[in-house]
Amino acid sequence: MKYFFYALIIAGIFAGCSSSVDTINLPAEERLAYAIKIYEDEDYEEAVNEFQAIVLQYPGNAVVDDAQYYLGQTRFRRDEYILAAYEFSKLVKNMPASGFVPDAQFMLAECYYELSPNYSLDQKYTRKAVEEYQAFIDFFPSNERVTEAERKITELNEKLAYKELTIAGIYEKLEYYTAALNYYNDVVEVYHDTKYAPMAMYNKIKLLIQRDQDSEALTEISKFLQRYPEDSNKNEILELKSSLENKLSASR
Repeated sequence: MKYFFYALIIAGIFAGCSSSVDTINLPAEERLAYAIKIYEDEDYEEAVNEFQAIVLQYPGNAVVDDAQYYLGQTRFRRDEYILAAYEFSKLVKNMPASGFVPDAQFMLAECYYELSPNYSLDQKYTRKAVEEYQAFIDFFPSNERVTEAERKITELNEKLAYKELTIAGIYEKLEYYTAALNYYNDVVEVYHDTKYAPMAMYNKIKLLIQRDQDSEALTEISKFLQRYPEDSNKNEILELKSSLENKLSASR
């Protein structure tokens, strides 16, 4: 209904106009309707100017949260993800009663999702995306986009887990074994629901055995068999378990 109302306003603004519109003296509702029209026409540079002007010139007006939301959307469509995140964050924090808050929270997460780089680079935006998607799920559990947010959290956690697993492997090759074990453990405990957790625990077990930490290795083997009973490395792990138990029995 609101958008039908804006469409009627737009029709009135453009009636009899042959070129650009002077928006300075327009009422807030008419100026917003015009800004939405040029946004939909993909004139994003001018739309940014109009939405910013509305937010600044009509404080307290009912259209300000609309303008703030569309300002974020315009930045997003211009691939200005950091600026878009800032605009969506302003709406969420400063206008908590707005009906746009759920969408703004989701779009805030989307901004950081778009900023998330290849696993080999710094992952601060990846972690921020996970944080914001989780906030969306926590605050709006019945929203229709929760499933999408959960899917993207899973995707991002897979990336984070792979990075940790890769770092662990590098430390192991460099013979920084304590650091390697710590990173393997992070994958297992922090990213336990990713596809990389079983491999991290498997590598951790092998490294513990290599370092003659047999008791610790047996403890990890028991955890492995309990958590991943169908893993492709199960038979090898069982053989390692038998070998370690025989070794420990012989040493008593």
